[in-house]
Parts: sequence; structure tokens; C-alpha cells
Amino acid sequence: MPTTLTIRDETAAGQTLHQWSLEFLTERVTVRELIRSRVYQEVQDYNLRQPTVFRGLVRPADAQVQPDGVRLPHGRQVDWKVQFEKACAAFEQNRVFILVGDRQAESLDEEIEIRPGTEATFVQLVPLVGG
Repeated sequence: MPTTLTIRDETAAGQTLHQWSLEFLTERVTVRELIRSRVYQEVQDYNLRQPTVFRGLVRPADAQVQPDGVRLPHGRQVDWKVQFEKACAAFEQNRVFILVGDRQAESLDEEIEIRPGTEATFVQLVPLVGG
């Protein structure tokens, strides 16, 4: 039976931007598997529906930043594998933090346990102007 994990994107100030659920076949996954599942799902959703903006963990190349997400050239498909690699690099470079429950994930190979009510919060850090 699949286990459900609540995914939330937050600002560094704690404001929730988006929240949804992901299903996993096991109760234990690595941080890498969590990122892979999240990125795969958001890219598939975008590629199937082609909404006006892409709301993903990392910005695709050639995307233009908008207040509500990023805009891509009309009809452009996003490659989930490229996005996955960029997301893993962002995590390893501390540009994205992942909090599972009340604990910060520290490595891609770290295992997390998914129990009822478990939440994974993704926080993207943005560089300061002039920094």
C-alpha cells in the first residue's frame, strides 16, 4: 500500500508557497529518491498541461522569472533528468534545504521514514543582491 508524504515549498521566512502530496511504494526513501520523485512529478505535470508558468524546485534553462513562477517558451518540454541533476546539485550546494518533520536532511543518501502526517519542506535560498 502506498505511503503519502506531504510536500511543501516555503520561503526562508517561513511563508508557504505551494503544498501537495506525493505517494511512495515504501515507508523509507532516501533524500535523493524524494527529490527524484518530486522533480519527476512536477515536470510531468507541466509537460502534460503546459500551464503558463512552471513551478518547480529548480529553474529550467531559458526560463524567464515571473512573480508566480517561471515562464518557458510556448510548447517547450522540460527534461526531468536535467532538472533532477540540477536539484541534487542545489541541495548539495546548500541552495535548497529539506526539512523532514523537525529535522534538516543532510545528505542525498540519508534515509527518511514516511509515517502518517510526515511533511517534507523545501526551502530555496536566494542570493542577496550584491552578494
